[in-house]
Amino acid sequence: MSLNPAEFRKAMGCFATGVTILTVDLDDEVHGGVHAGVHGMTANAFASVSLDPPLVLVCVDRQASTHAHLHAKKRFGINVLSEDQRAISEYYARADRRDTDAESVAGARFDRTRHGTPVLRGSLAYLECQLRSAEDAGDHTIFIAEVEDVVVREGNPLVFYRGQYRKVGEDVVK
Repeated sequence: MSLNPAEFRKAMGCFATGVTILTVDLDDEVHGGVHAGVHGMTANAFASVSLDPPLVLVCVDRQASTHAHLHAKKRFGINVLSEDQRAISEYYARADRRDTDAESVAGARFDRTRHGTPVLRGSLAYLECQLRSAEDAGDHTIFIAEVEDVVVREGNPLVFYRGQYRKVGEDVVK
């Protein structure tokens, strides 16, 4: 039996996930005379690795521009999206996006940590991360990072399930 890539993708779509935006500070880079500012990418391949020390992982396609930025900068943010941030997720998932247009097109606004790492306003949670290691895995790289700071807010998450954005449903009753 050979594995069909479409069936593999369909099976993985059965695993409901939260949605995150990875953010990297590019203010020291200039493109066409304009400071690059904030680079972002939608990611749902994100998980906790360890509580002590606090470690997380995120998987990024090696062809994505974010891949090179994570290697170069070593510091990045992971923003867990709230249920009303679908437009931001869709924007940062597009291959043809321009980071300088995120606010005008999708309403993405950012604050900065004391290290300069971008924090997406309105996100449900924010983790400031320092890269610890990177491991090639097929067409992606698994980036493992230590979490240096977190911010948690009230609200509900944006969920991705079977190729669609969803909201959290009813509680399961015992």
